Amino acid sequence: MNVRIALLLFVFTLMWSTLSCAEEPQRIKLQSQKGKKTMNDTQQTETAILGAGCFWCVEAVYQQLQGVISVQSGYCGGTTDKPTYKEVCTGTTGHAEVCKVVFDPAVISFTELLEVFWSVHDPTTLNRQGADVGTQYRSAIFYTNAAQKELAETYKKQLDAAHTFSDPIVTQITAATEFFPAEDYHADYFNRNPNQGYCTMVVRPKVEKFKKAFSDKLKK
Repeated sequence: MNVRIALLLFVFTLMWSTLSCAEEPQRIKLQSQKGKKTMNDTQQTETAILGAGCFWCVEAVYQQLQGVISVQSGYCGGTTDKPTYKEVCTGTTGHAEVCKVVFDPAVISFTELLEVFWSVHDPTTLNRQGADVGTQYRSAIFYTNAAQKELAETYKKQLDAAHTFSDPIVTQITAATEFFPAEDYHADYFNRNPNQGYCTMVVRPKVEKFKKAFSDKLKK
């Protein structure tokens, strides 16, 4: 009986995660400042650091976008040096699971990255995404310059004012601290492990829904 209950709880948890992905809104656009620059004329690439739950999901989404050069999973926003995945999972280091997205702003803007960000996760649940619970799964934007900060805060205010979500947005918007790359086995995780349980039940539905909503922005 105990084994059966454990199995039922496991299935329920996976279904809960998948359903939470299915309920996410789509194409949540900023109503102003869409063309605002976030870099100077001498730069050819820009970096965004974004946390939206499990970094396997975030990586798998942003890898698909035109103009995105690289996506690296890692940790940001904590207080310890060189944290490990095991340490971050305890919730005691203060770090969030994030992805460092290097992109070409001549092809895709920071605002467009934010449009994807707001659309592929639930920014109203504090320290959780679906069944993933803990401060490491918090919704977070770690801006790398003042223009990113202004755009992120403006976008958040507009979404709250429009009551886009039924609850207030709790996304943390703060200056980027040191980014620590995750262990090698996290890199390109979904593409290398498409049949792993979490990837099948959580990551794949999120990616498929994203691709339908943002088909015009995908790499050819």
